[in-house]
Amino acid sequence: MIDLVGKRNWFFLISAIVIIPGIISLAVFGLKPGVDFSSGTAMTLHFDKEVEQSQLRQELTDLGYDNVVVQPAGEGDFFLRLPEISAEETTKLKEGLETGLDTTITISSLYSVSPIVARGTVRNTIIAIVVAAVAILLYITWAFRKMPNPFRWGTCAVIALIHDLVVVIAIFSILGWVAGVEVDALFVTGVLAVVGVSVNNIVVVFDRIRENMKRGVSHDFEVIVNYGITESLGRSLNTGLATIFVILALYLLGGTTTHTLVLALLIGIATGIYSSLCIAGQLLVVWEKGLTSRRKAAPSPARSL
Repeated sequence: MIDLVGKRNWFFLISAIVIIPGIISLAVFGLKPGVDFSSGTAMTLHFDKEVEQSQLRQELTDLGYDNVVVQPAGEGDFFLRLPEISAEETTKLKEGLETGLDTTITISSLYSVSPIVARGTVRNTIIAIVVAAVAILLYITWAFRKMPNPFRWGTCAVIALIHDLVVVIAIFSILGWVAGVEVDALFVTGVLAVVGVSVNNIVVVFDRIRENMKRGVSHDFEVIVNYGITESLGRSLNTGLATIFVILALYLLGGTTTHTLVLALLIGIATGIYSSLCIAGQLLVVWEKGLTSRRKAAPSPARSL
């Protein structure tokens, strides 16, 4: 049997190696906000003939739009993100590009976000994550109410969940700094989806641990937890890897506009598999071992007299 619990300090170290640089990146650079969080206008342009990205960027500069993010969107389309402009300015921009590039342009998607809406999106995102964490804590505490200290199980699940979210956000901060990857409303969707997937994996592992406690497979809690994790190993890896392969295909073959969502899911699901097998149960053991050590160290009433 693989001793995953005995190697818990190594797993905690691996998480720290990922999280600490990410937190430093967040503190120094933060996340690179997309239109949904910083306000502005985003559009996807379709050209009736092939246009090079360098040509499009040069033409935008000639038209006075220097601060524009230009990304290929597949099949000759381009995704543009620029400061908020009006409908009239959008029409003039389209006409100017058509004249300069000698092509016909179709705007296949267009949306603008005002600063007020952007601030509201940030606030609602934070509220949604906090509410989800509290609901998960209460649910797992209730679901494992027949176990000793059920609140401990819920707390460890929430800590593992926060671990997953911090890893996703930290990696996006680093990618924003290094590769200019932005976060938008689809990133929020991906993060909330990660919450659901991570909790599902954690509950499966915890359920196996509970069943082993009921069966009395050992008097050592560490052995019980390790037994439950190894029993869940095949199911978690098979389900998780199958999901990752599908998401990876979506990232490689899908459009640019969904890359943020797919990348968040890819990182989050991989991290969720890792945390359910290498973090959540190990936290239970650390908590139990700590309490047991304190009980042994506490002087008995007879000795104190």
